Amino acid sequence: MDYDGDGDLDLLVSSGGKPFEGTWLFENPGGGKLPVFKAPRKVAVYKQHVQISPDGTVMTDGTVYSDFKRSGFEKPESLGVTLKDFYPAGRKTRANQWKRLDYDGDGDLDLIVGVGDWADYGWDDAYNAKGEWTNGPLHGFVFLLEKQADGYAPARKLETSDGAAIDVYGWPSPNFADFDGDGDLDLICGEFLDGFTAFENTGSRTKPVYAPGRRLKHGGKAVRMDLEMITPTAVDWDGDGDTDLIVGDEDGRVALVENLGGWDFAQPKYFRQEAEFVKFGALVTPVSADWDGDGDEDLIAGNTAGYLGFIENLGGGEKPRWAEPQRLQADGKAIRIEAGPNGSIQGPAEAKWGYTTLSVADWDGDGLPDLIVNSIWGKVVWHRNVGTRSKPKLAAAAPVAAREPVKPKWTWWSPAPHEFVTQWRTTPLAVDWNQDGRMDLVGLDAEGYLALFERAQGGELLPGARIFHSDGPTATDRRGQPISAGPGPLRLNADAAGRSGRRKLSLADWDGDGKPDLLVNSKSADWYRNLGEGRLLYQGPLTTEELAGHTTSPTTVDWNGDGVRDLLIGAEDGYLYYMENRR
Repeated sequence: MDYDGDGDLDLLVSSGGKPFEGTWLFENPGGGKLPVFKAPRKVAVYKQHVQISPDGTVMTDGTVYSDFKRSGFEKPESLGVTLKDFYPAGRKTRANQWKRLDYDGDGDLDLIVGVGDWADYGWDDAYNAKGEWTNGPLHGFVFLLEKQADGYAPARKLETSDGAAIDVYGWPSPNFADFDGDGDLDLICGEFLDGFTAFENTGSRTKPVYAPGRRLKHGGKAVRMDLEMITPTAVDWDGDGDTDLIVGDEDGRVALVENLGGWDFAQPKYFRQEAEFVKFGALVTPVSADWDGDGDEDLIAGNTAGYLGFIENLGGGEKPRWAEPQRLQADGKAIRIEAGPNGSIQGPAEAKWGYTTLSVADWDGDGLPDLIVNSIWGKVVWHRNVGTRSKPKLAAAAPVAAREPVKPKWTWWSPAPHEFVTQWRTTPLAVDWNQDGRMDLVGLDAEGYLALFERAQGGELLPGARIFHSDGPTATDRRGQPISAGPGPLRLNADAAGRSGRRKLSLADWDGDGKPDLLVNSKSADWYRNLGEGRLLYQGPLTTEELAGHTTSPTTVDWNGDGVRDLLIGAEDGYLYYMENRR
């Protein structure tokens, strides 16, 4: 919308990523089709499933905010109907998207509701031994509530001309507009994954009839966003008389999908903003290391999209300046790990996610830092650095070798011979724990215990040894909730399937006693003090700030060069949060 009244369209994004949640204005300073937006300014609180109607009305579940520009979400106006009034209470929903528009050209404003239904999909752990999903699909339905004199008619599910319900793969984000310029309203929906479905109106403006859905394409290829959980909004962005799509991704990026005419839509072009805070996707997983050999600590990070990023420290001592994050490449191609149709234990709806988490270490002993990476798969791989100390270059991923691979019992696939597998989305901590000159791994074993995987002389990892014991009765899970942690072998996650793994780990001498302590993800970061001989005493969170709805990822840095490791936390919102270690 033109939020500031200067004649061009600004961008507003309502984002629930903690702690940077809220509704944010990215001012359009001008500059044509792809302006460089101003850095965001918070203008309202966060509202889930917020949508904007063709007439500019901002809406949530059965509610309009007519005064949005002046009061945000502070003055809700109820329409007298909500989703629970017409949708079965026993069906699990994860999208509830409302718009109002004149659906049938009779001059009044009807209601359109997009519903994402997960009841048939279930949630996780539903693959058979062949990797086939045995639960149902996600559903994305579109409902019409026609305006009447005394309110609204009962909701009805919209159908196509062959009598089938309009049903996309979850998260429908319905958009009605005259996309083909023939005078009636067509429908384009998004989905929980990355594509778009068009339902052409083959009827008229007053009596819509929708053809069966077809994918938006350009040059014969489906138009796809880079990530998933996409939310398209229809608007004539470039002022050329046709209706384009502005689309958000799960990690906060926003793109223009331009209408080129004749149902031809361009591939997304992602908007940019003026530089402000460092960000790398969502659920960013930073590790501090001097990657380019120039004497300061850079950052290497993963994220939900499955990329690996290099964030160069440009100098500045204790207050470094940072370069724009660059995606790391191997063999000339950006490294990206994705689940695909069956790589996530939580099902094919997570096909575009990768959840990369990593260590930086000299894995092969040649003096150059390599990358050891885990992901949504739970397969730990490494990228050998085949460059130089000042100009790193990465080879393609190779499996980390294990003498006796052990997989979690809920993993449908079997590891290849000598392929090291652990729990998904858990940091593989590369460290020479036994001081024998070879990098070992510290991480979760197949049952969620913290274990040491020693490196044999031949280079493979030995079976995990549960040498870490808890001396305390309390700890917290990744969401900061209390769990039992001892006394006994330290089990950082006792859950199964989709609730397994998910632990982000870092080792550093936090208290200055010469022994490496354990830092673990939570709502912020939890500290386990190393008492020696594998005994870890839970000390609680290092900060009271809540930096996650899902989880965080801690690492340590020493930007001021005082020899004391300070705390850096990668948060759910993709930003990085720093705290000095005041021993």
